[in-house]
This record gives sequence, structure tokens and C-alpha cells, in this order.
Amino acid sequence: MRRNDIAPGLAELRAARRESFGLMGAVFAFSVAVNLLMLTGPLYMLQIYDRVLGSQSEETLVALSVLVMFLFLMMGILDHFRGRVMARIGARFQDRLDRRVFQAALRRMQVAPGDPVAIAAQRDLEAVQRLWSSPVLLAVFDIPWTPLFVVAIFIFHPWLGWLAVAGGLFLVGLTVLNQMSTRHPMARANMAVMQAERTGDNIKAEAEVVAALGMSTASFDRWQRARGMALAESIHVADLGGSFSTLSKTFRLFLQSAMLGLGAWLVLRGELTAGAMIAGSILLGRALVPIEMAVNQWAVVQRASEGWGRLAELFTRQPEEPARTALPRPRAILEAQNLTVVPPGDTQAVLRMVSFRLEPGQALGVIGPSGSGKSTLARALIGAWRPAGGKVRLDGAALDQYDPDVLGSYFGYLPQRVSLFDGT
Repeated sequence: MRRNDIAPGLAELRAARRESFGLMGAVFAFSVAVNLLMLTGPLYMLQIYDRVLGSQSEETLVALSVLVMFLFLMMGILDHFRGRVMARIGARFQDRLDRRVFQAALRRMQVAPGDPVAIAAQRDLEAVQRLWSSPVLLAVFDIPWTPLFVVAIFIFHPWLGWLAVAGGLFLVGLTVLNQMSTRHPMARANMAVMQAERTGDNIKAEAEVVAALGMSTASFDRWQRARGMALAESIHVADLGGSFSTLSKTFRLFLQSAMLGLGAWLVLRGELTAGAMIAGSILLGRALVPIEMAVNQWAVVQRASEGWGRLAELFTRQPEEPARTALPRPRAILEAQNLTVVPPGDTQAVLRMVSFRLEPGQALGVIGPSGSGKSTLARALIGAWRPAGGKVRLDGAALDQYDPDVLGSYFGYLPQRVSLFDGT
């Protein structure tokens, strides 16, 4: 679906995300401190090479080392806490939407059985939650500091700065190429995996019939074909992602060596100190870490993006039901008025213009051949299927005026196929 078509669902997801903006502010504050403390290593190396080695002062070395140990300890503590906060943001987001996703998927399956969007709804929510807890989202808070590190490299020497800019642009281009190359294969792989899981679940649900008809081998062959397709697609995506990840890592290591080589040449020319050469290499590595993280963790981002879109589609198709006014307990007057029912997924009505009225204590028997609409009528009378025309009323109130859980307590319903849950 196009973005405009799922705007209501996107607005609902963003509203849930906004509830964690306060915690995101804390993560931002931690990130500011962590990234400022990241300058500890380069500054320490700069002081060691340019001051301690020149002055031969052991006291200065000890003082600097103690200070650096304290600063690195603080950086580790703050980095640990921001990771914990991000994990709790993801948990809060999932907890906030668990009921909404579950109920929307359940209602969607009533009108569109087998809808892949509804089937994958819980997994999609978990994929978004995993993104919140993953290192790649912390990289989003670190990327704004990359220009600061590059500016610091420029201060050491313009040539070092331009080398850092060129390397950063190459990695950004690699990230974009990674996204473009893996988007469609990853979508196909996810769909193939879901299809294989659905096939396996269907076969296991019919285990008795499969065994009775001697279909175990045929069922396994069918599942294995679906599983093989999913595995092939997953391997293709893993190969693509691994190639980009290896390329980015190799290039970053080469770039740091190039920075050292260029820095050494500038030291030989007397345009740079040895401390600045080492500090520049460390700063470059720190500046490129968020970009490399985005390349390595792109599969997590892509999966969460697909899940976000499907959740928005589900919420748009199944908007949240408004709060209903509590109705008094009915006296059991059931009435069908010109009831017309089209089964989900069909275009042909099975029941047309059915009308009757049952008073308390009355019973109605429905007799007919297979496929005549007996089960369809039962589903419409309990509100499982919405009528295409007409109304079903209980004590004069349409069924959709009742809360579904309250309405269910008034009806006894035994479907043709009974599925028992744990504990029943």
C-alpha cells in the first residue's frame, strides 16, 4: 500500500513512539557525554607523544593515566546505561501495542482468513522492538558527532581532514548501495520464511488426518520445498549483507592505515607532530563507527521497516474500535432483519434477505444440505461475520453496539471445528 493509504496507521504508531520521547531525551544526554568522553583516547595519545615523551616526566604520565582511567570508566558506565534505557524503550513500545496488534490481527482474520499482514503482526511488532534494542539505533545518536570528530582531524591538518571526508562519503555511499541492493531480496526472504512457517503449522494442525491418510512423506516434501525456497532466499540475503559488511570493515581498516601513512609523511615534512598523527587515526576510527554499524546491522533496520509498514497497514484496515456504551443485560430477544451475508473472501452472498424473530424460551432449528448457509447464519448471529446487508439485533440493539467480549458471554456457540487451548 502507498504511504498515503496507511496514514492513519502510521499516525497511531508515531503516537505510541512519542510516549517514549522523555526516555529518548535521557539517551540523547547520555550520548552527548559518551561522545565527548570519546575524545579521551586521542587527547591522551596527543599528550603522551607531545608532552610526556618530550619532558620525560613520570609524574605527568601517572596523573594523565589516572585521569584517563576515570574518564574511560565513566564513559563505560554511561554507555551501559544508555543501552539499558534503549532496551526499555523497546519494551515499553511493545507493551503499549501488544493488545492493539493482537486484537487488530484477530479481527482481520475474521474478515480475511489467511491475510499475511495479520499472520505476521506479532512478529512485525517484535522486529520493531528489536530495532529499539539494537546497537544500530544508538548509532543514530552517535552519527551527529561524526562531523565534530572530522573537524578535529581538520585542525590537526587539512589533508588528514579531506582524507577522512572522502572515506566517510565512500562508506555512506556503501550504506545506500547496501539498502538498495538488499531491500527486495530481504522482502522476498521474509515472505518465503513466513510461507514455510505457515505451511508447517497447517500440516501440524492436521496431524491426525495426515497420519490417517498416509500423507506424511508428501506433506514433508511440500514443507521441504517451501523451506528450501526460504533457505535459498535467506542465504542470498546473507551473502549480500556479508559482502557489504566485509567491504566496509576492510575499507575502514585500510583508511585508518592510510591516515597513519599520510600522517607519518606529514611528520617527516615537519607539518605534524607524532601525537597528532596517532590521535587523528583514533578519531577517524571513532567517526566511522556509526556508519559501519549501519552497514553491518542493516538487516535489522530493513526487517523493522517492513514490520512498521505492515503494522501501519493493519491498523489502517482495522481501526481501533471506539468505546461502547454499556448496555443492560439482554432479555434474549434475537431478531434478524433482511439479513444478507457474504463470506470473507467471496463475492457471492450465501444468505439473502433472511428475517425471523425469537422470543425468550423459543428455539429455531435450521435444516438444509451442505453449503446451504447454516454455519454462515450461525456466524452472523453471534457477530463473527458482519452482514453485507440487514441487521442482527439483540433486544433491539445491533450486535456491533455490544462490546465483543460482553456479547460473547451471552451466546453459546459450538463451531464445526473445535480447537482447544491449553487449560481447557
